Amino acid sequence: MSAEDDKASTGMGLAGALTPLRASASAYALACAQLKQTPRRWLVTGVAGFIGSHLLETLLLLGQEVRGLDNFLTGHRHNLEQVRASVGEQAWRRFTFIEGDIRDTQACARGCGAPLQAAKAGDAEADNKIDAPDGGSGCCGSMAGRGRADPGGPVAVAASDAVDYVLHQAALGSVSRSLDDPLLCHAVNVSGFLNILAAARDAGVRRFVYAASSATYGDHPALPKVEQHIGAPLSPYALSKYVNELYAQVYARCYAMQTVGLRYFNVFGPRQDPLGAYAAVIPRWIAAMLADESVRIHGDGATSRDFCFVHNAVQANILAATGTDPAAVNQVYNVAVNARTSLTQLHATMQQLLLAARPQHVSRSPHYGEFRPGDVRHSQADIAKAARLLGYVPTHDLAQGLRQTIAWYVAQAGLA
Repeated sequence: MSAEDDKASTGMGLAGALTPLRASASAYALACAQLKQTPRRWLVTGVAGFIGSHLLETLLLLGQEVRGLDNFLTGHRHNLEQVRASVGEQAWRRFTFIEGDIRDTQACARGCGAPLQAAKAGDAEADNKIDAPDGGSGCCGSMAGRGRADPGGPVAVAASDAVDYVLHQAALGSVSRSLDDPLLCHAVNVSGFLNILAAARDAGVRRFVYAASSATYGDHPALPKVEQHIGAPLSPYALSKYVNELYAQVYARCYAMQTVGLRYFNVFGPRQDPLGAYAAVIPRWIAAMLADESVRIHGDGATSRDFCFVHNAVQANILAATGTDPAAVNQVYNVAVNARTSLTQLHATMQQLLLAARPQHVSRSPHYGEFRPGDVRHSQADIAKAARLLGYVPTHDLAQGLRQTIAWYVAQAGLA
C-alpha cells in the first residue's frame, strides 16, 4: 500500500447516489508530509491483524519508528511477513515487535514505554520472536534482519522509550463471537482496553487513538448515524466498545489525556482473514466465490451496511493522531463513506468485479438464511464531523476498494 495514495476519485455509490470523493491537497497529504519531515514513535496494538498491519505498513513507509504488540489470537504472522516484503529491509529495521497480550499489564507497559512494575522473568522472551510453528525463523529470519527486540525484563523502560502515539486496534471484533463468549469479549475488549489506556497514561503519550465501532449505535433507528445519537447495545461486543468510549472520556477528564475514538463501519480490504466462524462478510464471500461455491446471506438480503475500504481507516488514524485542532481531541468519529449497500447489492457487485478480474468465473446465486442475533438491520455513517474536525475525506468508495481487494485475493490464490 502506498502511503501517498491520496488521489482524486469520484464514484457512483452503490446505493444509487453519487458519492463525491474529493481529492486532497488534503489534511491527510499534509499530515503524511509532516511525518516524513519529523518522524515520531508509535505503538500499534493488534499489529498483526488486518487493520493493524496496514497501519504498520503506512507508518514504516512514512519513515516512522513503530512498536507493535500482538498475541496472534486473531492476527497472523503472514501479515507481518507481507508488510516486511512491501516496505523493504531498511524500513523494517524501524519496527520493534512484542508478542504479548493486552490482558497483560506488563506487555502493555512495554508497548507504551511506561515504567515496568516488577516484570516477571522471561516476559521478554517472546518479544520479537515471530517463529514458524515448526520452530523455524518465521517471517523475521535472523535477528539482524528483523525488527529490533524490546528489552523487556525487570528493568524499567527509560522515559525516552515512551511512544508518542498509540493506535489501539487489538480487540475481538465479532458480534457473534461475543454472543458465544461474552466473558472473553469483556476480558479483551474492556479489561484489555483499560490496561493499554492506563499504560499510555503512565507513559505520557501525546495521544491515544482507538478503534471504536458502529455497533455502538445499537437499536437507534435514524440514518445516517450521527455520533451524538446512540441507542441500546444489541450484543456484548457493542456494549464493550461503548464502554471503551466511556473509559476514554473519563481518562481525558481525570488525567488530561488526549483520546480519539474511531467508529469503524465494516472495514474491508487485503489481508482480512476469510477463514473461521467469525470471518467478515467480504473476505468470506470472496473465498467462497474463488472456490466456485455459493455464498450464504443471513436474512432477506435487504440488510445494508456502509462498507469502508481499509485505506480510509488508515487515513482516519493518522489524522486523529496528528491533528492540531484542540476541538478535534477527546471526540469520537464515524469512519466510513456515507453510502449504504444492501447485502444483495454487495453480492451482485462482487460477482461483476470478480468476473471482470477472472473471465472464467462462474456466477452463482446466493442462498438466503435466517437473520443473525444481535445484527443491526441498517447502517450508514454521517462523516461530516470527521470531515470538519479531522479533514477526513474518503479516497475509496466501495467499488474502488473491492477492485483492489478482489485483485489481492485472486493473486494470493494464484489465480491471476
